[in-house]
Amino acid sequence: MKRQIRTRAAVVTAGALIAAATVAVGVGVASPEHSDVPAAAKSANSAKSGKPTKAEIAGLFDQWNAALQTGDPEKVADRYAPDAVLLPTASPKIRTNRAEIVDYFEHFLQKKPQGEKIRSVVNVLDRNSAIDAGLYEFHITDPATGEKKTVEARYTYEYEKRGGKWLIVNHHSSVLPAEG
Repeated sequence: MKRQIRTRAAVVTAGALIAAATVAVGVGVASPEHSDVPAAAKSANSAKSGKPTKAEIAGLFDQWNAALQTGDPEKVADRYAPDAVLLPTASPKIRTNRAEIVDYFEHFLQKKPQGEKIRSVVNVLDRNSAIDAGLYEFHITDPATGEKKTVEARYTYEYEKRGGKWLIVNHHSSVLPAEG
């Protein structure tokens, strides 16, 4: 009987620790430094399940942002799946193929955008799919006047791993509304 009680107590304690770790990781901060779960434990859990870590998924934004910095719309479009959907920040048109995505970035890149995440909520769904949603800012330059400004926006990136490469399959970005 005592052995069963100790086993139940250990299971309850382990469950509480897992729940606490899940809450600590899932509160919306993708950065490893904001988590109470040690990085080694996250990596070990990720390796066992084959699922990417939240930090790995959050890092896909950095790769996308680096593609923006090249100024090449084709390099940016390479980050998207052939059947991706883009609901861009600075256009009312839904982009549903590579040519439309390239067209959007040909215009957007003229503003020399640089993205900066403010808050990120990463959900790893399985080995091959994840969602990163949150708030970011774009530091842009008006090509006509040279005036610099910052645009606050909310975003959602849905990623799928295809052919061993993480690609954006759905990207929504919209200007952050004023508080109401």
